[in-house]
Amino acid sequence: MFLTSSLRVFLTRSFRPFIFDGVYQNRLDFETLDNLGLYVHIPFCRSLCSFCPYCKERYAKKRADSYKIALLKEIDLVCGHMTDRKQATSLYFGGGTPALMIDDLEEIIDRLKNYFVITAGIGVELHPDDITQENLDKLKTAGVTMVSIGIQSFDENCLQKLGRSSSSFIEKLDTVKKNSFDVVDVDLIFAIPGQTDEILAKDIRTAFDHGATQVSTYPFIDFTFADNQYKPMPEKVKKKMLKALEEYGSRINLERTSVWTFAKPCTEKYSSVTRDAFLGFGVSATTLLKDSFKINTFSIDDYRKRVEAESLPTSLTIKFTKRQRAVYYLFWGSYSMKINTDQFEKIADVSLNKMFGWELFIAEKLGFIRKNAKNYELTDKAATIYHGIEQVYTTAYIDKMWNVSRKQAFPDKIILR
Repeated sequence: MFLTSSLRVFLTRSFRPFIFDGVYQNRLDFETLDNLGLYVHIPFCRSLCSFCPYCKERYAKKRADSYKIALLKEIDLVCGHMTDRKQATSLYFGGGTPALMIDDLEEIIDRLKNYFVITAGIGVELHPDDITQENLDKLKTAGVTMVSIGIQSFDENCLQKLGRSSSSFIEKLDTVKKNSFDVVDVDLIFAIPGQTDEILAKDIRTAFDHGATQVSTYPFIDFTFADNQYKPMPEKVKKKMLKALEEYGSRINLERTSVWTFAKPCTEKYSSVTRDAFLGFGVSATTLLKDSFKINTFSIDDYRKRVEAESLPTSLTIKFTKRQRAVYYLFWGSYSMKINTDQFEKIADVSLNKMFGWELFIAEKLGFIRKNAKNYELTDKAATIYHGIEQVYTTAYIDKMWNVSRKQAFPDKIILR
């Protein structure tokens, strides 16, 4: 709490906390925004993994069918006022397990294409159990060009600690490889109890040997509302493993594309969060606009009721101050290891050097960033610090917000200090 509060005060030059309230608008102003991404949340799973904090429930076809109807209606509510189709950089489906609604994805995509021209691909998260040739054919037909596969680990002991089991993971990846998707992301978790640097390196090597174009290596985080039998290893072990990841990635000639992501050189990237602005559809989905950020309700029943009443299913909204919006951009720009000065100025209406010149000077002198044309690039040294800050941020902010949202469909207010 002290770290997040201190950074917030220092960077925003204000003691004002981040205040989310239940006041919302029924029309979103996004038509003039550049670099707009799209996200759709599918909240259904066959079984519920204890380590996963995202909004989800067990799949039931009747419930999924009614959810699709509400989802299509939300898309029309958000976009129905548009006078022309708008460019969107990408469309991502997350969950949950989106493939449980695989026969509905094409209809959802087509509805969004009524309003948007998607310029840089469509991505879908996949559980290994959903990888069949039939399902991959359906994804291709629907226009999906990128897949992200939640492997977590190839090591049976690590999977057991997560409450998972390997389901012919290597054979599944080989099947995906034969289908020539533009991007194949493999999600891995590090700092699982009993995991070693060698096990993690073997997981990464296995992923790339069997068709991954990138791996996303997330630290094991124990959310307060999760039901984990095993706890993550200490923070100092996480930092040590992250360092080992950096060194191993460098040895095998991988490009570091975010704090936790490593990719083959000159490949497209899978990232649903590093967008200057985005629209989110479905329960728990978030939307980032020019000066505001909103979260949809986590309750499927209340989500349906809202959209049936011709109202957006917004649960909470924050109206950013100029500096708060700038800090938000810097946070996610830092995650992707690169801060574009032109994009910053478009968002903040002031140059990066004018708002944070002194901080940039100090960071450069300390070896945390380096200037490259119009970008500032984070060094591995800075990535380690970011990793630590993000862990604290997750505990102080995201954990609190999601925990409240799980219990209350429409909270009156959440204050993050």
